Amino acid sequence: MTTLGYKLMAEEHAPRALVRNLVAAEQAGFEFSAISDHFSPWVEEQGHASFAWSVLGAMAQATSRIGLMTAVTCPIMRYHPAIIAQAAATLAILSEDRFTLGLGAGERLNEHVVGEGWPGVGERHARMGEALEIINGLLTGELSNYRGRYLQLDHARLFDRPERKPPVIFAVGGPEAARLAAHKADGMIATEPKPELVEAYREAGGNGPCYAEVSLCFAASEKEAMETAHRYSRWALTGWPVMAELPSVEAFGAATAHVQPEMMAAQVPCGPDPSRHLERLETFRKAGFDHLILSQIGPDQQGFLDFFRGTLAPALR
Repeated sequence: MTTLGYKLMAEEHAPRALVRNLVAAEQAGFEFSAISDHFSPWVEEQGHASFAWSVLGAMAQATSRIGLMTAVTCPIMRYHPAIIAQAAATLAILSEDRFTLGLGAGERLNEHVVGEGWPGVGERHARMGEALEIINGLLTGELSNYRGRYLQLDHARLFDRPERKPPVIFAVGGPEAARLAAHKADGMIATEPKPELVEAYREAGGNGPCYAEVSLCFAASEKEAMETAHRYSRWALTGWPVMAELPSVEAFGAATAHVQPEMMAAQVPCGPDPSRHLERLETFRKAGFDHLILSQIGPDQQGFLDFFRGTLAPALR
């Protein structure tokens, strides 16, 4: 059975709008939601980057049923993992156990702002492994001191900790990361419909949920949807090796100057035809992902939510 989630793009919407959109998503029948955690938008046109944890606190009080999740938070540079463990514990209590902590190794775009540089991919993965140990240990109450190569913890304790540890989900882009998720997390999340990611996770002993974020752009016409996707999401066409390394909206603007609206349709289902959106979602289901996070690009969230409730949800379920 597929569980359906709604993506809250904090780079595209102001904080109060994010809360309103989540309330509407709960009413539309989504089972959970996932919010991005950015210090900067990807491109200037998106225009927003509020503090996700403040918004999550408001969301916990504005809703009663829908699950909450970060997709994803980086706990290796801008945040110390102890702070993320404390934030996750607090959200779990405020939401009455509706919170899932999604973690990833991050991007230079958001993490360089604290002035400590941006390490290479090998060091980032090593830091991530240490961060997962710290966060899990604090959330279970089994760890108070830690001395890793990169991260330390000194006599730490979470005084407000939920009875049930919130699930920790790790973002993966390759089999090595999928195996890390199997060993040190409660599930995995990806953005590409690669069955080898799910296979690597399961073969390494992972038995938790497999999340996937799927970008869509519903609009009255295919042309309108392509133009909207181009305006707000052309950065995604640069690919992960570039996305992880560029430092600013100006850099992403330069890197995507060649991208045309028509190029977006090859990566994102665009327009009002439900068959295109359902076909894209089915590729993730066939790859083994059991939790799908639907990410509507652009400002027309209510139109998409109506489309979801009336057309997509009945077909998917």
